Amino acid sequence: MSHTILEKARQLGIDQSLPYAGALSSEDAYTLLQENVDVMLVDVRTNAERDWVGRVLIKETQHHAVQWSLYPGGTPNPEFMLQLNAAIPNKDTVIVFLCRSGVRSRHAAKLASENGYTACFDILQGFEGDKDHHGHRKTVGGWCSADLPWLGA
Repeated sequence: MSHTILEKARQLGIDQSLPYAGALSSEDAYTLLQENVDVMLVDVRTNAERDWVGRVLIKETQHHAVQWSLYPGGTPNPEFMLQLNAAIPNKDTVIVFLCRSGVRSRHAAKLASENGYTACFDILQGFEGDKDHHGHRKTVGGWCSADLPWLGA
């Protein structure tokens, strides 16, 4: 099944002319991570988001936290690529990037691809997904609304 998931994710990348390998749903990312211990998840949210909002529950050996931007202030993390290289030195590793809603993870996948990583994928709708009609997250799309394992704050 992992092969099929990656094929579908790569095809989405081609169809949408993405500047990285592809994109996949939270459910597909979770299945991929469960079936293949060599796949890595990089959570690019701030440490504060992981601490206050929640974090995915997957094997620790597959989970890396590399902030795209810093809290407070939201300034770009000037050491993003250095930290990614330290966490995942093999540039052929399949990496699925996760953020709150799928925006920062797209940027991270693009930058990693530009720096030689060959298998970067964005998790669509991220950890919290889109806002619902009340302006709240975690109910429309994303890891949480898919009822995948996570630990709340």
